Amino acid sequence: MTKRQIALLACTVALAASGLGAAAPGAQSRTAHLVKPGESIQKAVDTAKPGDTIVLSPGTYRESVRITTSRLTLVGSGSASTVLVPGEAADDACAKAGHGICVTGTASTPVEGVTVRSLTLRGYTANGLWASRTDRLTVRKVLAEKNGKWGIAQERSTRGVFRHNNARDNADAGLFLANTTDTEQGATDAEGTVVSHNSLSGNRIGLTVRRLRNVTVDDNEATGNCAAVFVVGDESTPRAGAMTLRGNNIHANNKYCPKTPRLPFLQGSGIVLTGAEETVVEKNRVVGNVGASPLSGGIVLFKSFVGVLNEQNAIRDNVVMRNSPADLANRDTGRGNTFTRNTCTLSEPAGMC
Repeated sequence: MTKRQIALLACTVALAASGLGAAAPGAQSRTAHLVKPGESIQKAVDTAKPGDTIVLSPGTYRESVRITTSRLTLVGSGSASTVLVPGEAADDACAKAGHGICVTGTASTPVEGVTVRSLTLRGYTANGLWASRTDRLTVRKVLAEKNGKWGIAQERSTRGVFRHNNARDNADAGLFLANTTDTEQGATDAEGTVVSHNSLSGNRIGLTVRRLRNVTVDDNEATGNCAAVFVVGDESTPRAGAMTLRGNNIHANNKYCPKTPRLPFLQGSGIVLTGAEETVVEKNRVVGNVGASPLSGGIVLFKSFVGVLNEQNAIRDNVVMRNSPADLANRDTGRGNTFTRNTCTLSEPAGMC
């Protein structure tokens, strides 16, 4: 955010406070709340009304923030300038859970139209940003780094937009999208959720999309992770899938991560589909992902760890080179999966290149 933009927003705050900026009768009143380092972001959020903007001046803020009001915008002065880090222990549920920013609604009343942009979330014990029961959440130009679980995560939500973020060096996924995280149920229709133009590096997994349908993942870069992209399904119905992964640049995801109770060790995985259906993987560049895990390779189809097969997925028009043990690997027995017009050298089984 430029100095001029901050000044204009600050002027809006002053006008609103003086009454000179009051809206005409019947018009919607929107206020900008300017917060400076040492002041409480949460206090400004709690004061704000739908449609308001909370503007964070450059500096470091030591707190967690919980947003439960629809159509709020929380905007920093740029990820290099506005940084949120953990503060002292607080009674707030978001801080207690170890998250940086929480955007949370309820089953009957999702939080709608919230935007978070242009700031850094660093060093939280759980997630940098955690969203649950939201609709049309937008996260842009956020740097989420060195958090104890996920960098930016969302569950039980629809129509989210995640663009131009940088998620790096988080303990699990840089970006994590799921139907739910605490119950077993069928895949949720994400209603067109978009993950686009993000940078994902140094995480255990760059992006995990778990038990969802109707998601587009395009034009992201993933490098230096143990695995770049996981599309995960299971035996529940509806099945996970009906997604598009297009135009992503996935290279050298060769970090080593030890096994967990859910997964074997990870290293050298580009795009992995497990238990998914009707997903299109096209026009991606997947290069130099090398490892010896059961999930290693450029583009890999692998039955889920509860035995569910991949079915009716289309892998086409990708450049998949210098991956090991294979550029394309179908380690599954599911039906209807097709591999067409891919540029590659080695496949499992042979003959798909």
